[in-house]
Parts: sequence; structure tokens; C-alpha cells
Amino acid sequence: MFIVRSIALAGALGLSTHAAAPPGFESERYVEHVRVLASPEMKGRGTGSPELEKAAGYIAKQFQTIGLKPLNGKGYMQPFPVTTNARLGKTNRMRYRLDEKSRPKDFSKQAVPFNFSSGGRFSGTLVFAGYGITAKEYAYDDYEGLDVKDKFVVILRHEPQEFDEKSPFSGKVYTEHSQFFSKATNAKLHGARGVILVNDTHNHSGDSDELEPFSGAAGPSNAGIPFVHVKTGVAEEWAAKAGKDLKQLQAEVDKDLKPRGFAFPDSLTVDLFIDLRRDQKTVNNVAGYLPGETPEHIVIGAHYDHLGMGHQFSMAPSQAGTTHPGADDNASGTAAVIELARYFSGRPKMKRGIVFLAFAAEELGLLGSSYYVNHPDLPIDQAAAMINMDMIGRIRDGKVYVGGLGTGAPFEKMIEDMAKGSQLRFELADKTGYGSSDHTSFTAKQVPVLFFFSGLHADYHKPSDTWDKIDGPETVKLLDFIAGAAARLAGDDERPKFVRVAPSHQPVAGGSSAGGGGYGPYFGSIPDFAEPPTGVRFSDVREGSPAAKAGLKGGDIMIEFDGKKVQNLYDFTYILRTKKPGDSVRVKVLRGGSPVEVDCVLEKRK
Repeated sequence: MFIVRSIALAGALGLSTHAAAPPGFESERYVEHVRVLASPEMKGRGTGSPELEKAAGYIAKQFQTIGLKPLNGKGYMQPFPVTTNARLGKTNRMRYRLDEKSRPKDFSKQAVPFNFSSGGRFSGTLVFAGYGITAKEYAYDDYEGLDVKDKFVVILRHEPQEFDEKSPFSGKVYTEHSQFFSKATNAKLHGARGVILVNDTHNHSGDSDELEPFSGAAGPSNAGIPFVHVKTGVAEEWAAKAGKDLKQLQAEVDKDLKPRGFAFPDSLTVDLFIDLRRDQKTVNNVAGYLPGETPEHIVIGAHYDHLGMGHQFSMAPSQAGTTHPGADDNASGTAAVIELARYFSGRPKMKRGIVFLAFAAEELGLLGSSYYVNHPDLPIDQAAAMINMDMIGRIRDGKVYVGGLGTGAPFEKMIEDMAKGSQLRFELADKTGYGSSDHTSFTAKQVPVLFFFSGLHADYHKPSDTWDKIDGPETVKLLDFIAGAAARLAGDDERPKFVRVAPSHQPVAGGSSAGGGGYGPYFGSIPDFAEPPTGVRFSDVREGSPAAKAGLKGGDIMIEFDGKKVQNLYDFTYILRTKKPGDSVRVKVLRGGSPVEVDCVLEKRK
């Protein structure tokens, strides 16, 4: 499941051995698919890895054995390009000039760029900007009174008063202002040329002065500004040249939350060459088809990729670099697609066909499903419904979350009626059809969706998400239920009617964030995570939202918000957090390549 939004983790579950499998599905066969996909040999099925393609081959072979037809008439693979994580090139270097002497620094030992840094050659003078934070809600601004335009800002890691329980910065838990990408966006909005981050040794005197691992930080593919981490000793030498003591400055800021920014002497200049390589690779959705009596069809899907060796999306950062098997997330859903294909291949032809889809690159932002709905092998307007399964292998106390019930006119009653004869208990996750998994891509194309999810657990996005914890008997009960729902959707005379649901803004069960949760006021756009070169593309706009009321539409690319340039989703999120409900903002988008400007009144999140 795509980790864009944070959700509280539930306790880990063990492997259940009770309850017999319902007719038509075999628990052992289902779990065997999960075991293969989550095996050590698959190395976590990271996007762009050879192991992801190995997993794709396994799924395609299952589809072929079952007797599904290739959806495109040629093969089971639907290739599409993705840009994978950046890697360091061979020519990274850093020099600084002090006292007329140029001093080179070894990038591998004393400096390292972040993976979201811009690349190229950069040089200039420096300004110290405290923690690099502008937090109006706390009346705190490290940039107050500083001219940083076209200069490098030297900033501290974390945030002030981080161990003070009475601090407005909360004391116990880091705020969003401490995030690296927040510091990058704030520096960019203030006109800085680049960012040089140093560890805050006053608050972390017992820690070693380690540099952040290159692949360890979450952020955009390109923040639009160079961002480099340097050893504290280098920055302390610079501060001494200006007659300042870096540790003392940190202590003073922590004491009274007053900014201590200053400009370094003009004689101190930095020259950086940042060599980052962003590789574009081809990955595959895997698609098989059972034709129906009509051109209409339903889609049954799940993503088969995971985190590979962990790195920036791991919930166990200390174990980054080890295999994250992704048994529940989402070998469990992929195995379900295979077994549902087997089940329906033995049944008579129905009115509507069924497309079975295993999506790639979901963990990078729903990229596989987004590619499919924009390049469908069958017309998307002939898709009567979509069923998505993401993390369904660890059902606890018989409870399953269902999302998207409001998107199809008969869905709520259908699920309610079917649930009466089930051993499982179904709880509403969300009605709108939006969330952090692949059904969102179909909702944006006005396809009614149902989303099944068994809940998060303590092994989510960790190396401990292993196949032996999958509850096969309980999961095949769910497969029996989903098969019944799919049979109705494929066989009923009347096609489900898509309903665009206005969000309630209320917290919902199962961790869906479609109600509009998050920081800042409510805007109402649904981002397309396949980033355009510049800006934020909307895959859709929520019904009744401020964005919809202003006339914004799916497909628009936001390039300015409140007079500030927007290069990526992180920029937009940061700027939105600085506004308040009731504020009127000017929004500039590209629509069909032409600029369109609207005024939008932001609302309160509820």
C-alpha cells in the first residue's frame, strides 16, 4: 500500500490454523502464491528490479495456465516507463574557499547530496538560517530579517526545543517542519540557491556525526534546489570564521526561540558539483482476460510490487538495505487475483468479461494503475466496475474494511445483503473511492470501485512482513465473498451507475484518507503521482471541494498556488499548510497547455 499518508499501526497477527476454507478456494494454494511472491529470491519486488520482472513472469505464467486470454491479444505484459530512485554518479565534489585557499572535501566522507537534490554545478556565498523553519503557527521564523536570495543557506537538522515538553514544537514528536523536504521547499520559497544541512550537535551531543544515507530520505524526484548534508566540523569552521560558535547558537535558539541567522563573510564561498543519475526503466502491469457476452467488463486488481530492500519508504529505517518481503503488502492481494482468475475460468461465460490486473509501481505512487487507465487495452468507458485488493491477508477478528461503497449506486445494499450470509464482518473504510491504493486511479475515470483491506499491522513496510503470518483460511473466506460480488457485477443486467461522492471530511475506519485529512486547510484535489516535469497534475477533483467550486478539473496541472511557484507535490503541500480556512488564493494551472487562473476559497478540514 502506497505510503503517502501515515496511519496508526495495529498489533501484529500470527498465522491462524482454524476454520475450513469455503468451497472453490484452497487455503494452501492461496498461501503458496504468497510464499513464492514474498520469498527471499524475490528480494521484495522493488520497482525496476530484476526480481519485480521475475514476479511478473510468475503471474503471467499463472494466467496462461489458468487459460486467461492476453488482454492486448499478444502477451500478458503491459510495459510502461518509470523513473526509479536516483543514484550517485562518479563526479560529485565539494570545494569551499576560505582565507583565499580552496579546500576540497571528500564527498564520500564529509558531504553527501540527498536523493531529491537538484543536480549540476552550483556556487555562491552562505547564510546561516538556524533550523531552516518558518512556522507562523508558533510565531517562529528562522528566515526573519535574512536576505538569502541566490545564496546557500546553512541549516540545522531537526527543530528547536525538541526535548522540551512545553515547547510549541510539541517536545515529544517532531513536527512536519523538521522534514527534509519541508526545509528544502521553505528555502526555495525564500529564494535560496541551495541548502547545506548540518547535524544539530547541541541537542544530539551523544550521537555520532553521521551523514544521512543517500537513499534514505523521502521526497520528490527533484526538489528543484540542491540539498547537501555536510559534516558538522566543516560548518563549525565556517562559523568560526564569522566569529560564531555553532553549538552556542543552537543553545541560544533553544532557550528563547529567537532566530540567530547571520551572513557568513563574502570571502567564504562554496562550489558544488552534484552528479545524480535518475534511471528510467520499463516495468510491466500483468493483465489477463476472460471475455463476456458483451464488450463491457469488470476489473479485478491488486499491485504486486513492494519496497525491494526498503530504503526511503521503510517503516524500519535501521533495517533499510535488507529484504522487505511484502507478503501482506501486497503478495496477499496478488495471490487473490490469481485465485479469483482460476475460480472464474471454470464458470460459464457471463454478461460482462473480467479483466485480471496485477499493477506495478504502486508503491511509487499508483503509477501502474494510473498508466493502465490512461492507456487501457479495453475502452475504459466499458469498465463497469473495479475491485481492488490491497493487504487482505491478515484478517483479525473476522473484520474486513470496504471502501468505495458510495461510487456505485447498488454497492452499499449489495454488500449489506451479502454480508448477512458471511462469517466475516464488513466495516466502512470510505465511500468516496479515493485512498492510497490503485482503485483511486479508476475512481478518477468515473469507474465505480470496491476496495477490500484487512487493516494495518506492526509489520507494515518492514522486513517482518513475511508469508508465514498470512491467515490463509480467513483470507479465502474473503475471496469467496469477493467472488460473489464480482459474479453479481459481471452478470447483472443493469450496469452499476457511477456516483461522484462528496467527502464527509470525517475520519474513517481502515486508514483511508479520502475524507481530506492532513495538514493545512482543505483544497480538494487528487494528485496524479506520475509527476509532470513541473507542477502537480490532478487526476481528479473532489465533488463539492474548494477546488471543484473554483472550476478546477482532473487533468489540470497546477504551476502556481497563492502566487508561489509549484514544482512538485511537496511544494504544494508545504504552501497549503501555511494558509488558513477562509483564505482566498489565486491558483494557476495549465489546461491543455494553456494557462488558466482561478480564485479558490479554502475550507476547514473536518
